[in-house]
Amino acid sequence: MEEKRKKRVFSGIQPTGTLHLGNYLGAVRNWVALQDDPSYETIYCIVDYHAITIEYEASEMPRRSLEMARDLLACGLDPGRSQIFVQSQVPEHTELAWIFQATCTAYGELQRMTQFKAKSTGREMISVGLFTYPVLQAADILIYKAGFVPVGEDQVQHLELARDVSRRFNKRFGRTFPTVKPLLTPTSRIMSLKDPEQKMSKSAGESHFLPLTATEDEVRTMVKRAVTDVGPRPEGEMSPGVANLFGILEALGDEEHHSSLMADYEAGELRYVDLKDAVADAIWETCHRIQERRAAYPEERVRQVLREGAEAVRPLARATVDEVRERVGLARP
Repeated sequence: MEEKRKKRVFSGIQPTGTLHLGNYLGAVRNWVALQDDPSYETIYCIVDYHAITIEYEASEMPRRSLEMARDLLACGLDPGRSQIFVQSQVPEHTELAWIFQATCTAYGELQRMTQFKAKSTGREMISVGLFTYPVLQAADILIYKAGFVPVGEDQVQHLELARDVSRRFNKRFGRTFPTVKPLLTPTSRIMSLKDPEQKMSKSAGESHFLPLTATEDEVRTMVKRAVTDVGPRPEGEMSPGVANLFGILEALGDEEHHSSLMADYEAGELRYVDLKDAVADAIWETCHRIQERRAAYPEERVRQVLREGAEAVRPLARATVDEVRERVGLARP
C-alpha cells in the first residue's frame, strides 16, 4: 500500500536574539506539537532576510540567529523530526520573492497591510523591503509548496496575501503552488505585562516582554509589577491585565490554580497577589526547564543543525525556482 503523503508545514521567526514568553506560547510551543503529529512534515526557518528590513547592527546578526536557533532547540524543536535553518542560507527565497513581486503582486494590496503601517510609523527611513516584506513571506512558504502555516490571528492577513499570490501565479502560468491554509495557534495572544492593551513584543521596549532567559528574581519582579486594573470597566467585564494573567496561567497548563483563582474572581474574592504568585511560579518553571535544555546545545552543535537543515531544504527550494523559471519564461542558469 502506498504511504500517505505528509502535509507540509512551514513557519518562520525573526532572529531577535532570544525568545520571550509571547513567542513561546503564541508560536513555538505549537511548532513543537506539530512536529509530534506524524501526519505533518515540518520546516522551520530563522528569517534573517526579514530582520534586515529595519535598523539593525550587522555585527550582531549572526549571533542573534545562532541564539534564536539554540532557544528553538531548547524549547523542543527536534532536528530529527523538523528541518531548522537560517533563511539567508537558502538564497532562492529572494529570487522567488522577486518573481512574485514582478508578476503577481499588486501595489495596492501591499499598501493595505496593517503591519506595514504599524512598523513604518515614526521611522526616518522606510525601506522598500519593509513594504514588500509580505511578498518574501509568501515566497518563504510557497518555495517549499507548504500547504499549512501555523499563525496567530494577527498574521492571517499576510497569509491571505500568500494565497492570493499562489492563486494568481497558478492562473497565469499554470498550476504550480498549493492553496495555503492557516493552522491557528490555540493560545490567545499574550499581552505585555506593562501594557495589557498591546501584544508582548520586543519592539515596544524591554519592560514589555519577558525573555525565556530571565532569572527567577527577574520573572517574579516583572510579574509582581504587572498591570491589573486600568480605569473603570463595564460591570462583569474582566480588565485586560487580569485577563492576560489568567490567560498565561491557563496556557502554561496550571489548571488547578487557574480554576481555583477563577472561582475566587467570580466570587469577588480574588487577591491579585495570589494570582501573580501563581503566574510567576508557572512562568519560572517553564523558563527554568528551557534554560536547562539550552546547555545541551553548545554553539558547534547548533551550527551543525542549521547547516544540515539548509542542506536538506535547498534542493526543494532549487527545484521550485527551476520550475518557476521555466513557467515564467526565464533563461535556465
